[in-house]
Amino acid sequence: MTTSSSNEQNLSPEAILARATAARGDIFPEWKPIAYALPKTYHLINETGSYLHQYHGQSASAEQLSGPMRELIAIPALCAKGDMRHAPNHVRRAYRMGLTNSALLEGAEAFATVSGWSSMTFVSLAILEANSADYPFGKLPPGGEPKELTPFAEMSLGRTRQSGSQASFADTPEWQYAARIDAELVRRAAAFVDHCMATDGDKDTILGTGPRELIVVAALCTRGEIELAAEHIRSAYDYGMTRRNVLEAICCVLPMNGMATGTLGLRAMQRADQP
Repeated sequence: MTTSSSNEQNLSPEAILARATAARGDIFPEWKPIAYALPKTYHLINETGSYLHQYHGQSASAEQLSGPMRELIAIPALCAKGDMRHAPNHVRRAYRMGLTNSALLEGAEAFATVSGWSSMTFVSLAILEANSADYPFGKLPPGGEPKELTPFAEMSLGRTRQSGSQASFADTPEWQYAARIDAELVRRAAAFVDHCMATDGDKDTILGTGPRELIVVAALCTRGEIELAAEHIRSAYDYGMTRRNVLEAICCVLPMNGMATGTLGLRAMQRADQP
């Protein structure tokens, strides 16, 4: 879906705010001073953000990441920055898409392999806030968290590694080196990471390893870790994820981390393409 050029649309602050409200259902009041002072800037933010998060009623094709998958990346990315104002709104949007707390926290645990497990507590806080009647933004579905998970495309993807058996975190050169110093540390660290990446043999998960690799790639790009991101991009491809999947995963963290993160992600993708 292509968007109209700025010259074809009404760029009055009122018109831009109306379009933003129609697309999202509501807007945060702090955007209004920006809309009145810098209407074209706010217009372009909305045009780009709507494409990244599939607002304006856009529907995903088979080649695109689903809306729920995008939220599983965006929510822990917001929470890793401590953004407890916007993250609960995304939780409510995820609920409206049929995501359960278990699904949200599976996404959070994959992100936590990069950002640290303390970041999971911020996702938990966002969930608590989203279920609070005092939180004023976004619509909470009746009853709050969905009772049952609504299936989405990525649930069936990325569960088989094309090049062979599952790899363990303990097999990486850096952690093999660490094992010669403290084998117990590596055993425990690898158990955590392998569990969070669904490479520990547990089949009873919502997300397979492939979608979790997409989350990790996005998280690494927020840290500027091009080399590590390239390694995980290759792993994502090995689990059947596509270049478009990887690019869209990276783009899910642009609103809270900036276009520079996108540039770093593209460099990682280029690095992954090298022999």
